[in-house]
Amino acid sequence: MTDLLSLTRTDRTAEDLVLSAGEILARYDHLTQDSGNVSWLVRTQQGDLFVKTAGTDAPPPPGGAVPYLDHAGRVGLLRSAVELARSVDHPALARLRTVIETADGPALVYDRAPGELIGVPSVQRGDPTSPYRRFATASAELRLAVLDQLLDAHVALESAGWVAGDLYDGCLMVDLASGRLTLIDLDTYRCGASTNDMGRMFGASRFMAPEEFELGAPLDARTTVFTLGRLVRHFGTGLTEDLCQFCGGEDAADVIDRATRPARSERFGTVGELAAAWSAARLSSG
Repeated sequence: MTDLLSLTRTDRTAEDLVLSAGEILARYDHLTQDSGNVSWLVRTQQGDLFVKTAGTDAPPPPGGAVPYLDHAGRVGLLRSAVELARSVDHPALARLRTVIETADGPALVYDRAPGELIGVPSVQRGDPTSPYRRFATASAELRLAVLDQLLDAHVALESAGWVAGDLYDGCLMVDLASGRLTLIDLDTYRCGASTNDMGRMFGASRFMAPEEFELGAPLDARTTVFTLGRLVRHFGTGLTEDLCQFCGGEDAADVIDRATRPARSERFGTVGELAAAWSAARLSSG
């Protein structure tokens, strides 16, 4: 069997490489998402690994969605993900083990993240057995522990210059027994402030800041603050969005209200400021 962790380059395709490495537990392609990327969960002698690629430059298969980005664009995002992973060391970030240059471009090899993916298709959000609902209705203690990790990881990311993009519940892997969070798929984060160059940026509308819909608008730490606040509000209120039902208490609810204000100037200026206010509010609630 091929040892994925010992390679840095191969003339083989990514799929051939992964198939030779062990037992394929799952394949993620045009049937499960529309990015054009192809990924695998593979059981190897070195443990369970998640391998992510940009797919190929071939046309999408019949019935497959046409990706927004071409193969070169997708490769560019993967290289950005590598830069992010190598610039920030935090326990809530997926652990990148190696990058293998294949005939199809880079194959990013991560440790398998523990837990379950919180984001589910919209048709499953009402299912009480889904990870989405089970996390939203978990104990206040568990939810707050996960949200603490979410904010702390983004303080570290901000310190390294990263601004969130396409951060939504589909980036959250949560072990619902231990409360451990792992953040995945941070490919569209940008290093440094930028401007909206798409009109509608990548992302889930439920969590996106107003400026992510406005061509030419600034994208910076206040944008990250908004999206973090939306995630905290969504799950901290058990999906009701009513801050009177927020699981962290009134002071923490006030912090999240400020973080999610439509007017950029009314939000916290940095993730660090948001996290400090959140920590103080959490302490005050006991």
